Amino acid sequence: MDTQAVRHPDLCVDEDRLTRWNRPESRRWGFRNIHWLNRYGFSVRSSRILPLRTRTIRQIGARPDVQRLVANGMFDGMIVVQGQDILFERYAPDFGPDMLHSIQSITKTTLNLIYGRLVADGLIDLESRVEEHLPEIGSGYRGATVQQVLDMNVMNNFDEDYSTPYESPPGPGERTGYSRQEISMGWRLPPEGEEEMSLRAFIATLADDGTTNPDNQTCYKSPDTDVAAWIAERVSGRDLKCHLKDIAEGAGLERAFHMSLDCDFVPILSGGGSLTLRDLARFGLLHARWGMGVDGKPVGDETFLRETMRSGGTDYPEPRKGQRYHNQIYTDGTMIGHGGFAGQYLMVRPDKEAVFDFFSVLETLHGDDPSYLPEVIAVGEEILNLL
Repeated sequence: MDTQAVRHPDLCVDEDRLTRWNRPESRRWGFRNIHWLNRYGFSVRSSRILPLRTRTIRQIGARPDVQRLVANGMFDGMIVVQGQDILFERYAPDFGPDMLHSIQSITKTTLNLIYGRLVADGLIDLESRVEEHLPEIGSGYRGATVQQVLDMNVMNNFDEDYSTPYESPPGPGERTGYSRQEISMGWRLPPEGEEEMSLRAFIATLADDGTTNPDNQTCYKSPDTDVAAWIAERVSGRDLKCHLKDIAEGAGLERAFHMSLDCDFVPILSGGGSLTLRDLARFGLLHARWGMGVDGKPVGDETFLRETMRSGGTDYPEPRKGQRYHNQIYTDGTMIGHGGFAGQYLMVRPDKEAVFDFFSVLETLHGDDPSYLPEVIAVGEEILNLL
């Protein structure tokens, strides 16, 4: 019997260079189902669960800024947790505590925990060069130190631009955008006639563009995270999935932690994680405990995390001036956190063992609005400051 297979419609690209799951009108559905939509993935569950109990502080929900955030049509969920107490929890009518949600670039913060252990165990010198660990790396990362990669301080021909072409590999001197990286992540199919490429093969194609960063500004590039993850796997001698198992166990997650994989089954630490809102809070509490797991075993390292908060890194520009990007985390010296594409945010105050988490889905064409996350961050900071 002859059959004619067709390309999967959820992963094909339309005239706007978007996949169906990431179009504005279907992005909310896509973010809740990306763990089924990506071509390859794995999940891990904790053997112990960190119990959370409700101790509502009504003043949080009565705040006009909170009411404004939870009332907008992009809202999915918001939670504030201190210790093991849920102080505030709210969901959109079509979302709930048992539902998974893509955390996008919040996934990058797993590397702060992983590198904390690598440094504490003497397995990595952060001033070593990328090519010392990855001889196969291309010119886009040669000469950069591991610390520069962790701080988003590498200049090359990659742009974190979600609207860039994906139809064919760029020629010499042309920019490479995030659309090309998504092919290597298994989140969209390659153009007809083009072979699938792994994430690390894609990263190795990035090239030096001859530019420098004299102002020490954050040059945000998702491939930096996956380069750092590759190095972590190489120097530790452990599969990244084993590191993620340690993190899930240490956080005491209740539900599964889902992670996208590339075609070589490498975890996409730059943005492939999916969690429930409560489990994202448990993950944040792992940072709030300075990397100490619920079983009493260190997953990260307190000295490394304190150094991350204290100094170093690159400077984030307006409208988030005052924040630095250091060791795969944003910090202003008091809080640590990270945003995610299209409206996610994790914020942690280790001094108060408190976490603010926010899920939403922007429905602009490319999921961006420069004024949106700064407002979310400001609300989170106000709430945690008052605890």
